[in-house]
Amino acid sequence: MPKIKTKKAAAKKFTITKRRKVLRRHTGQNHYNSKETGKAGRIKKKDLRVFRTEEKSILKALPYTN
Repeated sequence: MPKIKTKKAAAKKFTITKRRKVLRRHTGQNHYNSKETGKAGRIKKKDLRVFRTEEKSILKALPYTN
């Protein structure tokens, strides 16, 4: 039986933790960041957890994760 292909777009956008949580980046990090406060910039650097209902479809797109 052949291997299942990984959706490369999903693999680049999401990371899977050991406990199978799906993390993504904050939006709005690319430019126009000098106007915002330092606190807002630090918050954007942290990863966000994807909603649990969306995690199921993302994990299907990434078949070879834990």
